[in-house]
Amino acid sequence: MLELVNLWHAGELHRLWDSVIDGDVTVNMVTLVACVSVLLAALAALLMSASRTVYLLDFAIYKPPDSWKWSKPYAVEMARSLMVKGPDGELETRHQRKQQQMFTDSTVDFQTKVLARSGLGDDTYLPPCMADLANPVPTMAHARWEFEQVCFTAVRDLLNKTGITPRQIKVVIVNCSLFNPTPSLSATIMNHFKMGSDTINYNLSGMGCSASVVAVDMARQMLQLYADTYALVVSTENITQNRYFGNKKSMLIPNTIFRVGGAAMLLTNKRKESRRSKYRLDHVLRTNLASNDAAFNCVYETEDEEGHRGVRLSKDLMAIAGEALKANITTLGPLVLPISEQLLFAANLAARKLFGYKKLKSYMPDFGLAFDHICIHTGGRAVVDAIESQLGLSRDLVEPSRAGLYRFGNISSSSIWYVLAYIESYKGLNKGEKVWQMGFGSGFKCNSAVWRVNRRIKGMHEAWEGFDVDRMWTDLHSMPE
Repeated sequence: MLELVNLWHAGELHRLWDSVIDGDVTVNMVTLVACVSVLLAALAALLMSASRTVYLLDFAIYKPPDSWKWSKPYAVEMARSLMVKGPDGELETRHQRKQQQMFTDSTVDFQTKVLARSGLGDDTYLPPCMADLANPVPTMAHARWEFEQVCFTAVRDLLNKTGITPRQIKVVIVNCSLFNPTPSLSATIMNHFKMGSDTINYNLSGMGCSASVVAVDMARQMLQLYADTYALVVSTENITQNRYFGNKKSMLIPNTIFRVGGAAMLLTNKRKESRRSKYRLDHVLRTNLASNDAAFNCVYETEDEEGHRGVRLSKDLMAIAGEALKANITTLGPLVLPISEQLLFAANLAARKLFGYKKLKSYMPDFGLAFDHICIHTGGRAVVDAIESQLGLSRDLVEPSRAGLYRFGNISSSSIWYVLAYIESYKGLNKGEKVWQMGFGSGFKCNSAVWRVNRRIKGMHEAWEGFDVDRMWTDLHSMPE
C-alpha cells in the first residue's frame, strides 16, 4: 500500500500500469490483494449504509362473524346479569364473590353512561366466551382461540391478496399488549403457517395501543439489515382475558370501549415489488414519556383492592396524551410541513420566547396541508375530539377515525389499519398522497408513521362493506356529551 501511495505522489502511477500491461513488472501480490480488499470493503460499507426503501405491499383486517356482535343495550344487559345479588342471594364468602366476579348496581350504571357517550355504534364485536354466564371466568384456551380466529384469518387473507407464501417471509413481528403465552404469539403464527427455520421472529408485549407503529418501525430496521426480504407484522389485542370484573371506576372504562380486532401487514424492501406495493414508508417518529412518573402510571395494569386484575386509567390521561402529541409533532413538523407553515411557527415561537410576547397564543401548524389522510387511533370519542380540536383538523380528515371507533370500537393497536381500510374503501387514494398514522399507548407513548401512496388505491375491504356513513353521523349527533 505504501508503495502505491509513493508512486501516486511521485506522479509515476501510470508507469506501474504500463509495466503491468507490458507484463514486465513484479507486483507485490499481498499488497495488490490488500488494496483490492480495502476497495471492496469500502464499496460494501457504502452499499450497506444506504437506506433501503421500505414498502407496504398490502394489509388485511379481520372482520368477526355476526354472532360476535355486541350492541350497547346487549352489553348493558350482560353486565347487569353479572351483578351482585340482593340480600336473599348474597354470596357466602368473599372468596366466592371474587370467583364469581360480579358488578354492583352503581358500576353497571357507570358503564352504561360511559357507553352512551363512547362514540361506539351497535355493531362492535366481543368474543363469544364472554356471553357464557354459566362460566364467566375466561381461560387460557379461550384466549388462544380468540387470537387464532383473529390473527390466523388476517394473515391468511393477506397471503391470498399478495400471493406470497409463508416460506418467503423471513421476519415475523407480533404485537399484543396483555396476552403473552408461551410459546409466543409470533411462534404460534410461524407454527400454524409452517414458516422456514431461518425466519426470525419477535413478540412485542405491554406496549399499548401505539404498538403497531413500534412493530412497523422494528420491521423497517430489520429490512435495513436483511436485503430482498418480506416482513410480516401482526397487530392485535386479546379481549378474552382482559375484561375487568371489579368495581373500581378507573378500571371499568376499558370494559366499555375495547373490542375485538386485528390486522396483518406485509412489508418488503424488494425492488421488484415497488410497482405493486400500496405505500412507501417515509418516516417513523416515536415519542416516549416513560421517564415521567405521571405519564408512566397513567395506563397501568394492576389488581384492585378485591384482587380483580384490570387496567387502571388515570384522570390525567388526556392531558398526558396532549403532551406526548405535542412532543411528537414538534419533531414531525419539520419533516412534513410546507415551508410556509414552518416559517409561521418559527415566527410565532420567536415572538413569544425571544421578544416577550407571552400572551400571544402559540401557533399550531396546519397539518392538513402536510397530509391528505390521517388515521387517528380510535382510543375513544374524547381522544378523537381532542386531536381534532388541538390540530384544527377538518371533519373530512377525522371522519375515517370516527367511523373506525363507531363501527369497531377501540381495537387497540390495529385501529389505525381499520381507519386506513375505511379510507381505501370509501375515499380512495392517489399516487403521491401522504398518510399519517398516529397511535397512543401506555408508557406513555405517541408514535407516528408517515406513508406515501405508491399507486392509485380504491377498493372495498370486506370489513367495511355496507357501512352507513349517514347513520353514523346521525347517531353521533344524538349521543350525550
